[in-house]
Amino acid sequence: MTDYFGSCLCGTAKFQVQGEFDSFYLCHCQHCQKDTGSAHSANLFSRSAKLIWLAGVDAVTTFTLPGTRHNKSFCKLCGSALPSTQIADFLVIPAGCLDTEISMSPTAHIFTSSKAAWDRGLGELPKFEGLPG
Repeated sequence: MTDYFGSCLCGTAKFQVQGEFDSFYLCHCQHCQKDTGSAHSANLFSRSAKLIWLAGVDAVTTFTLPGTRHNKSFCKLCGSALPSTQIADFLVIPAGCLDTEISMSPTAHIFTSSKAAWDRGLGELPKFEGLPG
């Protein structure tokens, strides 16, 4: 069994995931675009892994969009996305909140019918190691 560790941006909420991930989806739905402020979310899913809060569980809150299954757990202090158990039978871990490196590559792009118009041909853009001068 593998252990993964993660935290929010301010370090208040810390957690451990015991187990393996079943899938890693890049979701392009409009809800994920809104709550990430980006072209897609990047979430790991597991039916069997166990989530253990190590610190700051009282700083974690969850928003569920009324009338949908879409939800987001996040730190009340810094707003960082955090693990959610709100979807039945699934632990959902935002990939960016993990401090432990994962070797799993994304499984698939999902909800591509909602893909942002500006999220096309991005591989052709110039690349910089940091902020361009």
